[in-house]
Amino acid sequence: MSKALGLLSGGLDSSLAALALKRQGVEVTCVSFVTPFFGSAKAEKAADRLEIPLIVRDIGEIHLQMVKAPQFGYGKNMNPCIDCHAMMFRLAGQIMQEQGFDFLFSGEVLGQRPMSQNPRALRSVAEHSGFPDRILRPLSARLLPRTPMEEQGLVDRERLLDIQGRSRRRQDELAREWDMGPYPPSGGGCLLTEKGFSDRLRDLLQSDPAAGVREVQLLKTGRYFRLSPQARLFLGRNQEENQALEALARPTDRLLRAVDFNGPLGLLVGEPAAPELRDAAALIAVYGQGRAQATVEVRIWTGNTQDIVTVAPAERALKASIIG
Repeated sequence: MSKALGLLSGGLDSSLAALALKRQGVEVTCVSFVTPFFGSAKAEKAADRLEIPLIVRDIGEIHLQMVKAPQFGYGKNMNPCIDCHAMMFRLAGQIMQEQGFDFLFSGEVLGQRPMSQNPRALRSVAEHSGFPDRILRPLSARLLPRTPMEEQGLVDRERLLDIQGRSRRRQDELAREWDMGPYPPSGGGCLLTEKGFSDRLRDLLQSDPAAGVREVQLLKTGRYFRLSPQARLFLGRNQEENQALEALARPTDRLLRAVDFNGPLGLLVGEPAAPELRDAAALIAVYGQGRAQATVEVRIWTGNTQDIVTVAPAERALKASIIG
């Protein structure tokens, strides 16, 4: 029996690819990579549903370095899909070698995404993964060149599929035919494909090229304001985000909160000058329950140092500095 290691996002396509191989007797294991831009929750649910072992690996730091300077550039937003797929296959290939799998596979569909799943892009992904002869795309395999796995009899080419294009009709039909039960829609889940988040990330990397995973995590939490080239403010929109911002704060960051009114916690990152500190306090005031007051007291603290400033709630022009 051959053994395959697949990239599992938890969406319909990657689930079908795993099931297509499992149905012809291949011993299937999957891997889900975790980054600040996508997690493993969907993959874990899919693996449980399909009764397939799942390996979860956090690749946040090295993935972020790739996102900053992808060899093949970005898609519509900040999504470097070709570089990302190649990286995941390369890392999966290392696991394949360590644990004795015969080949790799994914749920990619020929022509489903014009820029990243055309024939040239699929070849580029395979070549730059370092494992060009060990990658199988079961959903479109019969439309692609025959692979060594098919030639060696590790898989039966006639039982692989010939899906192409952007329609999901064939996938939906297979899901019903194979009795998959409830399943999530295909695609989605990567923040890099979203315009609002991409705008935030682009602004962050332009002002702070050395930004790490912590800074990206902040972009996912609350409202984001660019106060100056040196100062960024994050405001929680609810208690959960307030707690998340507080957990992400470093000793050198400033925290802000209204003294007498409920409202957001603010996390101020960077080196703000006095005007930016007052702007940050004014934003705390206008997004809290004291927004209708003439002035609001705001506490600003970092470590064991704190101060209280009195400000008028921010005007519309300052609120417009929100990004994404």
